[in-house]
Amino acid sequence: MSGPVLDVRDLWKIYGEGEATVHALRGVTLTVERGDYVAIMGSSGSGKSTLMNILGALDVPTSGAYLLDGVDVSKLADRQLALARNRLIGFIFQAFNLIPRTSAVANVELPLAYAGVRPKERRRRALEALETVGLADRARHEPNQLSGGQQQRVAVARALVTEPALLLADEPTGNLDTRSTEDVLQVFDRLSAAGRTIVLITHEPEVGARTKRLIRLVDGRIVHDVRQAALTR
Repeated sequence: MSGPVLDVRDLWKIYGEGEATVHALRGVTLTVERGDYVAIMGSSGSGKSTLMNILGALDVPTSGAYLLDGVDVSKLADRQLALARNRLIGFIFQAFNLIPRTSAVANVELPLAYAGVRPKERRRRALEALETVGLADRARHEPNQLSGGQQQRVAVARALVTEPALLLADEPTGNLDTRSTEDVLQVFDRLSAAGRTIVLITHEPEVGARTKRLIRLVDGRIVHDVRQAALTR
């Protein structure tokens, strides 16, 4: 597939009406090419959560166009949208969102089960994804037997397992200590080096410094979009 993974044109998101109107996004335009590694930063109320929800096909803009891997998301019905989300986007959340009392490998298999992949193939791909994040030896462990950093790496493996066009991470190190943050960021560094397309939403400067491109939002507008030499350790 050629063309950008994300193609966002003049996105507006307006909540409420009259005096209660909130302009969460004001004409955001950006493209993310295949293999790019992007951090979107902004303080609370900058619009970054709204933008993440739209990029993740969890919400729709008030106006503007959004193409995800060439698919115009705004024109999809709910069922098509759910399929596009499952196939094209690998989500990584701040809270890990792992299923308790379920092994790491079974957690990673879950998106493949939704996609109707056969059990043997699911297991093979899930183990491969755990290997990628350095947790092949923890495949049988349940979330409560893993550190926070290990849980987040399981969540990264789950996001990877469908081979999505885009890895979309919302504050992926927000609940982690310094050591675990470093472990998770090293996984992202390796995935970026392997050509994955990654967009991180973060408010942490040290996370933003690891990426190839830094975008800052203020009051629903992009005020800063620069290429940078990623600070890898």
